[in-house]
Amino acid sequence: MDIGYKQILVVLRPHLIEGLLEELKFAPIEALTVKEVKGFGRQKNMLDQYSGDEFELAFLPKVELSIWVDALRFEEVLEIVETTCKTGRMGDGKIMVVDGCPTPLS
Repeated sequence: MDIGYKQILVVLRPHLIEGLLEELKFAPIEALTVKEVKGFGRQKNMLDQYSGDEFELAFLPKVELSIWVDALRFEEVLEIVETTCKTGRMGDGKIMVVDGCPTPLS
């Protein structure tokens, strides 16, 4: 009987990706994709200085991971993601879980 899969979507700061991938190396995942993305959350934007002039960066660089996990083991992977990426600072990122993902082809 096929129990199904869950997808864990993680959007995080780029400097956290290497540590997370290292921790996920032996995790029970079915598949994983990584994309460079830009966006913002509650911090909305960031004011920065460049050559003495101020300019506004509306979108911050982030990395998005899509992780497909057997539904029976997704909490194990979710815990790895949370403990590895959570610094407690605003802008850490977001974690979303999608139920009922399609079964992989192979």
